[in-house]
Amino acid sequence: MTKPAKISYAFLALLLLLVCVMHLSTPFVTVLFSYFALNKLRLGRGKGLAVGLFALLVMVLALGAYYFVLQAFVAVPKIATTTIPSVIEFARRHEIELPFSDYESLKALARDTITEQVAGVGKYAKAALFEVAAFVIGLVVAVSLFVDARFQLEPETPAASDNIYTAVWREIGERFHVFYQSFSTVMGAQILISLINTALTTAFLLLNHFPYAVFIIALTFLCGLLPIIGNLMSNTLIVGVALTLSPNLALLALLFLILLHKLEYFLNSKIIGDRIKNPMWLTLLGLVIGETLMGIPGMILAPAVLHYIKVEASRNKFQSSPPPAP
Repeated sequence: MTKPAKISYAFLALLLLLVCVMHLSTPFVTVLFSYFALNKLRLGRGKGLAVGLFALLVMVLALGAYYFVLQAFVAVPKIATTTIPSVIEFARRHEIELPFSDYESLKALARDTITEQVAGVGKYAKAALFEVAAFVIGLVVAVSLFVDARFQLEPETPAASDNIYTAVWREIGERFHVFYQSFSTVMGAQILISLINTALTTAFLLLNHFPYAVFIIALTFLCGLLPIIGNLMSNTLIVGVALTLSPNLALLALLFLILLHKLEYFLNSKIIGDRIKNPMWLTLLGLVIGETLMGIPGMILAPAVLHYIKVEASRNKFQSSPPPAP
């Protein structure tokens, strides 16, 4: 391995460490997702149309996020008021102790918890403002990289390829290219699986006339972007809402989700397994470490980082030391 290549590996490792330590996971993930979208929206050799379509997509997603938040403010309290009595009754029959006995006590529990956090409201507002600013910066950086990803401080000369500066940045560019390809492979597969899962879940919800179907469908897709854990979150909500309608529907929803998970095992083996080839225990370990270091963005990045490490390790041959001279 050449010295510029070693420097490039150290540079990428240092960058990932800084992302963890300085809490820069939001702009980092935003850059990756945005660059991924820009490449998918590129319909020809030109990049202007892709940037325009990306700007339109961002506006549509922003409006969708605003609508989703409004729906959440309406749907979540209603879901809670109808679901909690069923959960309490189920817990009572099975002698399960809960920290609340009815909706009012749950609200009191939530109010006490919020009261304890009121002192830090300024900190949370500052953190929210930082996340929004980081998201916008990530969008701008992604567009800039898409338009022109070159990094050259001085005008190019015929001897540019002979200096250490150009050699190092060429290797760094190669590292980022491989890392992005790993992210594209993982997220492309995860988005496809999430779309299939959301489509089948949508059909089930509409056929059984679930309340708040739009909110549940949107949440199902978003949760589907998180491997393994995301499906558990959305499935818990679906079964809980079904339980408010009837025990039979809750049982039917549970059976449907079990069958859907069996289908997802097949999809994972075909769509993700053939591309990534990571065992489930390794993916779960990566998710736990990623969540500990960076929260939800870390869970998104973990499979991509594992895939990148595997790709880079596969590209570099192990050089054993020569046997000692007799």
